Amino acid sequence: MTMPQMLSAFTPWDFGAVAVLMFCALFIGWIVEHPPASRPSVTVLMMQYRRDWMAQFVTRQPRIFDATVVDSLRQGTAFFASACMITLGGGIAVIGNRERLDMLAADLTLDAQGVVLELKVGLVLLFIANALLKFIWAHRLFGYCTILMAAVPNEPDHKDAYSRAADAAEINITAARSFNRGLRSIYFALGALGWLLGPAGLIVTALITASVLLRREFVSASREIIRKGTHR
Repeated sequence: MTMPQMLSAFTPWDFGAVAVLMFCALFIGWIVEHPPASRPSVTVLMMQYRRDWMAQFVTRQPRIFDATVVDSLRQGTAFFASACMITLGGGIAVIGNRERLDMLAADLTLDAQGVVLELKVGLVLLFIANALLKFIWAHRLFGYCTILMAAVPNEPDHKDAYSRAADAAEINITAARSFNRGLRSIYFALGALGWLLGPAGLIVTALITASVLLRREFVSASREIIRKGTHR
């Protein structure tokens, strides 16, 4: 079956629903990283904490605590990267077996052919693949951050101490940004599963996913606690 024939199995509502999902994913990513100055997101508020962390790191002796924190961050990115790799492997195995997809559609009583499910699952895997790339890059950046932290002189009054710590903070922030993008991709991969219920289901799950992310970044209780800490 050719690509035009595969696409002909979808209605304009399907394409519109996918457009809504993509718009939500792009909009949430942009507003979280570029929020209004009057209401910063959790992601932006945490940037200052990371800079404060590196400033405290210069005078902290010993620095075992800081190394432990960075190691836990790397372990988190490695866990999610591994989970994404397993998910991708399973998803590719499923869409590579047309007969199994037809059976799955019948078992789930979905009014869709295997080829339609193949593309719908492919959308989910697209978000998972993006998340995997983000987690891999975040893992590497946290490694860079560890090296920069190790290069900070032990003497706080050394001329390079605070400048190198500031550089480590910026690398840490960049790593966290990539990690957060990976997490958002996982959220929207779950939202993309709504397409199995049809275009209306995809629109509903896309909007629910967007609302959950907006609430956690801008109106959650944890955000208020983090915000208060930046104004002390």
